[in-house]
Amino acid sequence: MKKRLNVYFFGCLLFLCSFVQFSFRSPNNQPGSPIAALLPVVSIAPMGGLTAWMEEYDELGLDSAGLSLNAFTTALKGYHRLLEKGLLDKSGLLTIIDFSQPSSNKRLYVLDLNLGKILFHTYVAHGRKSGKEYATSFSNRNHSNKSSLGFYITQSTYTGADGYALRLMGLDRGFNDKAFARGVVLHGSWYVGEQYISSNGLLGRSLGCPAVPMEEHEQIIDAIKEGSCLFMYYPDKNYLHHSTVLKG
Repeated sequence: MKKRLNVYFFGCLLFLCSFVQFSFRSPNNQPGSPIAALLPVVSIAPMGGLTAWMEEYDELGLDSAGLSLNAFTTALKGYHRLLEKGLLDKSGLLTIIDFSQPSSNKRLYVLDLNLGKILFHTYVAHGRKSGKEYATSFSNRNHSNKSSLGFYITQSTYTGADGYALRLMGLDRGFNDKAFARGVVLHGSWYVGEQYISSNGLLGRSLGCPAVPMEEHEQIIDAIKEGSCLFMYYPDKNYLHHSTVLKG
């Protein structure tokens, strides 16, 4: 009950701050620090959908699963924009990767919005040059070995050097629109999972791909392939202000 009240209190705060964005900076004024990553920039949902989105967040149990209301509403905002433009062949499916959480957390969420269910909640790696425990630096450049923020549409599958993998098409100009050409794909990896964390304290890192546990990658890929929305989130002020998807 207390968590539910907290969610609705936060929602009221979002309503009062409608269409306003703010960010937290650490005492040394470094927005990329782990502390800043846990206190994200707030992106406000359209007023007409805020109450329903809060209820959906509550019903999905995302608070207890570790996903912030802010990350969820930002993802929903972009998802609905893509849906309205007819860009999604698989409506109702939304994958959120929350890079404001450390890699030792399960920070990938595959949501069935039609059924109100979390289909998958698991680990996901970030690019090796995006950071160690936390991903704090992102890039759209080739050979950067960094993750790319923003909204993607899942494409076809293939079998390559990393095994069964899923192509991703980035839609945010300047942030992830080179991901397809860079070969950023969702695939499974041996360095993603509880055994690796128990030995190293954090996940291994990729060349920029969102890598997931080997024992789950085929099921995840088959569930979200060919036309669903995937969103890589971090409370980056520049991204939230300039995302071509969020701006509509």
